[in-house]
Amino acid sequence: MKPKVVVIVGPTASGKTAVSIELAKILNGEIISADSMQIYKEMNIGSAKPTEEEMQGIYHHMIDVVDPTENFNVAKYKEMAEECIKKVLAKGKVPIIVGGTGLYVSTLTNGIEFSEIESDIEYRKELEKIAEQENGINILFNQLKEIDPEATNIIDKNNVRRVIRALEIFRVTGKTKTQVDKESIKELKYNYLIFGMLWDRQELYDRIDQRVDIMVEMGLVEEVEKLYKKGISSTAIQGLGYKEIIEYLDEKITLEEAIEKIKQETRRYAKRQMTWFKRDKNIIWLNAKNKEEVVKDICQSIREE
Repeated sequence: MKPKVVVIVGPTASGKTAVSIELAKILNGEIISADSMQIYKEMNIGSAKPTEEEMQGIYHHMIDVVDPTENFNVAKYKEMAEECIKKVLAKGKVPIIVGGTGLYVSTLTNGIEFSEIESDIEYRKELEKIAEQENGINILFNQLKEIDPEATNIIDKNNVRRVIRALEIFRVTGKTKTQVDKESIKELKYNYLIFGMLWDRQELYDRIDQRVDIMVEMGLVEEVEKLYKKGISSTAIQGLGYKEIIEYLDEKITLEEAIEKIKQETRRYAKRQMTWFKRDKNIIWLNAKNKEEVVKDICQSIREE
């Protein structure tokens, strides 16, 4: 029988952290983050990283593991997260994967193995020049849509690095990124029990707006300013809340505009997250409004498995 690994997914601000901590206390578990921003040290407020108090003594893996000046990718995440799963199981505890970065979660739950695909540096430079032009991002995104429409459903148009990489993969291999990903799927090592946090859309959007206001009150601007002066990697700078505040620091927009832009982009991100997760038929969706009921339902499902 394969070891059980619990997975909690859902859009940003859906209450994943609070549920996972209650579950960890009940199941004797440890949490493994699947958040592409919480991996970075010093990126605390903008990534909604749980505080020591919020963790309530539950050990969290894959948080604060990378310096914000370093680039990080999904292949590195998978390697490190699987090592964390092994360590938690070796202790006789239950691994609980928690996060909203769909790509990170999927590489684990779908057993995707990453093969090293060569880079075409010259072609990449050509694409980067196009991206710098007016309307260049739209041009590249439409190119990708023509060859790999499935990829454009899950790749953010404004994430230039990922759009360019998907085009580069097609150039180098003759296969779409979607095809490469499907061919990379291997047999799963663990029995992943995946639960999704489901909210009414407007209620979720209200929670997002409230969270952004709290982040600003907690010192988001000061956090971003400190990181910006230190230097921040091209991966880390993509983080919601960070790139918008940087626009403000560069005097391109006002603080009020930056805050509204963060709210708007976070709502859009939440919508994309749901689109990603809704494709996975293995997810058991739960009404997330009542934390106690969610925890109870998950525990019941785990016992019945």
